[in-house]
Amino acid sequence: LIPAVILLHLVCAPYTKVEESFNIQATHDILNHGVRDFFSPNEPSRVQLKDHYDHLTFTGPVPRTFVGALALAGVSWPFSKAIGDAVSQQIIVRAVLGFWNAACLNYYRNGVAQAWGTNTANWFVLFQASGFHIMYYASRTLPNIFAFGLVTIAFGKLLPTLQSSSASHTTRRKTFLTLLTSTGVIFRSELALLLIPRTLHFLLRRELSLSQIISSGILGFLIGISLTVPIDSLLWQRFPLWPEFSTFSYNILHSQSSNWGTSPWHFYLTSALPRLLFNPLTYILCIPLSFTQPALRCAVADFMVPNLAFVLLYSLQPHKEWRFVIYVIPPLLTAAALGANWIWTRRAKTLTNRLLALALIVSVAGSFAASTLMLAVSRLNYPGADALHRLHALAPAHHAPGAMVHVHMDTLACMTGITRFLQLPPPSPVLLPSPPPSSPATPKGQNGDPGINNATNLFYIYDKSENEIQLLDPLFWARFDWVLAESPERVIGRWVVVDTVDSYEGWRVVRPSDFGSSDIEGRDVDGEKIPGGMWEMARKGHVKGLMDAVE
Repeated sequence: LIPAVILLHLVCAPYTKVEESFNIQATHDILNHGVRDFFSPNEPSRVQLKDHYDHLTFTGPVPRTFVGALALAGVSWPFSKAIGDAVSQQIIVRAVLGFWNAACLNYYRNGVAQAWGTNTANWFVLFQASGFHIMYYASRTLPNIFAFGLVTIAFGKLLPTLQSSSASHTTRRKTFLTLLTSTGVIFRSELALLLIPRTLHFLLRRELSLSQIISSGILGFLIGISLTVPIDSLLWQRFPLWPEFSTFSYNILHSQSSNWGTSPWHFYLTSALPRLLFNPLTYILCIPLSFTQPALRCAVADFMVPNLAFVLLYSLQPHKEWRFVIYVIPPLLTAAALGANWIWTRRAKTLTNRLLALALIVSVAGSFAASTLMLAVSRLNYPGADALHRLHALAPAHHAPGAMVHVHMDTLACMTGITRFLQLPPPSPVLLPSPPPSSPATPKGQNGDPGINNATNLFYIYDKSENEIQLLDPLFWARFDWVLAESPERVIGRWVVVDTVDSYEGWRVVRPSDFGSSDIEGRDVDGEKIPGGMWEMARKGHVKGLMDAVE
């Protein structure tokens, strides 16, 4: 069920947003250009690195690790090369990540079944699959999502096993510490906050000695460092480089994370966790019930208390996002599944239990319905990708075959769906107009084919400049044939709007007094304030009729 739901979310919403951009662009660049140029002593090869690799031009505030993108590209390569269509390649890449996270959740589910039975495991699957956020984001190339699967496997090592020996029990906990440490070193340093309550828990319960904890942590640290430092130092061309430490230094030591907004201390407890758990009966009924049952209390407390301690520790950080605490959802849903199974197995005993069992069924069905509705809304959040597709459909009617088409894509267009997978042809060195398309000097595109789209016979050259000084220069705009712009009035020159892409602006709470007011606030499905809902595509008036229309 879980893989099918993740695939459904992927197919319905195949595009990405800005927070996913580094890893999706990096995966594209590795798939299409490899990493050979980074090893080359040849100066021309090194000069074209910026043309081939997005991260060397758009570096971002801090470097991110290539470990996840490299693994994703390696697994996706045989499948993506069998399909020439670049958009399908993006779907394949995301599908690989989605199925990996589904496999990790299935591993955890099997551990729940071994510990507490198939019925409890089935309730866990129903609660997990009917939720929205994890299913929607499981295939999205966020660093947290790369870490999520590994953390879920690590949590699986903590589930009770009926026939494990004391030595096996110790080994599983040491494996948990090693895996969590290496994942934190590579992907998300915040996992150190999850290690603190866990190690204290192991010490207080005398499940591990201090020397065992230290040795497991050192092993995990060495594994993580041996992967991230060589790979990222090479691909970022900075020696030595540990990206996650750079991120930690930027966000925590230099307190820059607050620049992205702050939330009250209780945000995770009162907003993020309820949204992530999704089904209200999980936290209103099932989890509290599992704590009240003597047979379940100790087991539930073992994996609930340290995870809630992690959430409370993270609440001290002013900048908060729900994805920072996504790792604790499988354990919390396990506690909810135990409570749901207790009700379900006793549904025939009392009228109250029968009503509660019915409420559970209705709540799961309602959660699936609500999640589907949120998916239908969320798929409208990618106007940049929709606008680029429309441009590719419109451009052939305005250009001769083989023409070079210069396109400017503004910042918000690139933040709402446009990736290198969607660009036609795939990124290549600057295309020169002199060689004919059949010339050996024709720039190469994806798979070594000429950088030309067979469906349109046009060379596309894309620009993502965001320098405000450049954007105020009329000569900057004079070199483009097409522009994707949120605000066409900022585009200097004689242009005509040839198409408009509408997008989801958000839900609104409208009172009678608000009608006619322009100050009605829009919010997305996560409650975040978002910009307006219309994109416009402009084309320079090359044809006299179009020029007359804009003079």
